[in-house]
Amino acid sequence: MKILAVETSCDDTGIAILEIKGNKNPSFNVLSNIVSSQIEIHKQYGGVYPMMAKREHQKNLVPTLIQSLKQAGLLKIKNKSKKQNFKNLEKILEREPELLKKIIPFFKKYTLKGTSEKPDINYIAVTNGPGLEPCLWVGINFVKALSYFWNIPIIEVNHIKAHIFVNELKENGKIGGLEKKDFPVLALVVSGGHTQLVLMTELGKYQILGETRDDAAGECFDKCAKILGLSYPGGPIIAKLAEGIKTPSTGSGQAKIILPRPMISTKDYDFSFSGLKTAVLYADRKVKNKNIKYKKQMAVEVQQAIIDVLIKKTIKAAKDFKVKTIILGGGVTANKELRAQFKAKIEKENLNVNLLIPPANLSTDNGLMVAVAGYFRAKQKKFTKWQDLKAESNLRI
Repeated sequence: MKILAVETSCDDTGIAILEIKGNKNPSFNVLSNIVSSQIEIHKQYGGVYPMMAKREHQKNLVPTLIQSLKQAGLLKIKNKSKKQNFKNLEKILEREPELLKKIIPFFKKYTLKGTSEKPDINYIAVTNGPGLEPCLWVGINFVKALSYFWNIPIIEVNHIKAHIFVNELKENGKIGGLEKKDFPVLALVVSGGHTQLVLMTELGKYQILGETRDDAAGECFDKCAKILGLSYPGGPIIAKLAEGIKTPSTGSGQAKIILPRPMISTKDYDFSFSGLKTAVLYADRKVKNKNIKYKKQMAVEVQQAIIDVLIKKTIKAAKDFKVKTIILGGGVTANKELRAQFKAKIEKENLNVNLLIPPANLSTDNGLMVAVAGYFRAKQKKFTKWQDLKAESNLRI
């Protein structure tokens, strides 16, 4: 089985091709995983502008697809350019004129390996939500066109589930295969748009225990970085500034800045990071000499405040629901300090849980996580006709 996967929920255009061999003990073979980033474009604005991101997806999807198919060895140039009717494609992509201009020449020049009746791709998986609606629609309309032209079934993938299921991909190529003994599973999904604690009592059964009431953790990183005059995205820049610096909360007493940890002691599992951003704004206004030392001290305290809340809430939920596995997912979990402190806390608390964290490059948005999640839906034979595919920006897990 081969799955082509497309991810356009925010500002990264991700296309991957995943091969799965075997049924009882399946193994994964990553044929390609290409991500076209828009960071440099949005950096000058300090955040993602949905319509600008949409236009960039329109530009990037076909070149990224070509690169991904070539890397996977699945693309070939047509020997003869026979006449074809593209009227239906024009209708499918009537709201994506820039994409249409690129995809028709692609279909005229290239085809997939295999035969015209049976191309060497079994399914196309695509993120249909949650995410930025204009961005989601570009990827969805693109997949509609591919599905129609190649006659390949579509698999809808929930973006949050993709961040969870990417942990099933192991370095040895095997599927992690969460078994009965691994449940209940608690997943912390932390990104620019989402901060959620999700309980899985068994594979496919989800319950949102808590989520952010305002800003997500990644959004808080970005806003705090902007207040400090730092670039976008804020998370990696703050993490870099914070390297090697200690805070009062870690026992060194070097930094004089102490920020609040919003909702850290509440009995629920919800989060709130808007107050932290406001505290940074007020503290910053009082500082006259905003030198690099100050920025480093503020960066480490912002990072530690977010980490403290994420860990405290997750460990509380893990204990309350007696989970056996904790999964981390989403772009914020690429943070080295967060990973290290999570591991240390689990050891210190002597929790008998298995901690699963994806490699940093698979924590951020990518097509491969969509392909892995798509595989599990394919096993359940959950397919969607291209005519029925739609974006759901507020899709719940």
